[in-house]
Amino acid sequence: MTSSYIFLTPPGGTNAPADETRTIRDGFTFLGFLFPWPWLLVHRLWLHAGAAFLLQALGGALMDEPGLWPAGAAIMVGVNILVGLEGQNFRVRSLAAKGWNEEALIAADTIGIAEQVYFSDRANIAERDGAAPTWENKSHPDGRHGHATSLGLFGFDGGR
Repeated sequence: MTSSYIFLTPPGGTNAPADETRTIRDGFTFLGFLFPWPWLLVHRLWLHAGAAFLLQALGGALMDEPGLWPAGAAIMVGVNILVGLEGQNFRVRSLAAKGWNEEALIAADTIGIAEQVYFSDRANIAERDGAAPTWENKSHPDGRHGHATSLGLFGFDGGR
């Protein structure tokens, strides 16, 4: 199953070494779903963890009151689902607020493959040493221009 991985580099540097680059999988986090506020604390999302703790405490208090059990359960499950679905996004936004740069978003089956793709691209950039990219004409080998369409919307006459 393919996942998306976000690569973040520290503030002030675009060519960060591998040990300073952070890779975060963009998607559902099962541990964040099961243990929302401890998971947020582990990832140093203090404000989010405090809000999750308070909401879950409120949900627990409502569950103890007669007739309010469904409302309390809904609050607790809602917090779990929110952290499970958006926890990784909270991490990315927190790092971006601290000046980290979102360098790439790569879809791959595993984190290892995503890192190979990302760092192989970094090696190619370093080899070029700042040279401007070269665009090749991707026209047909016979010299004819292509007539293929993109999703059936429009065609490109030639290539870049």
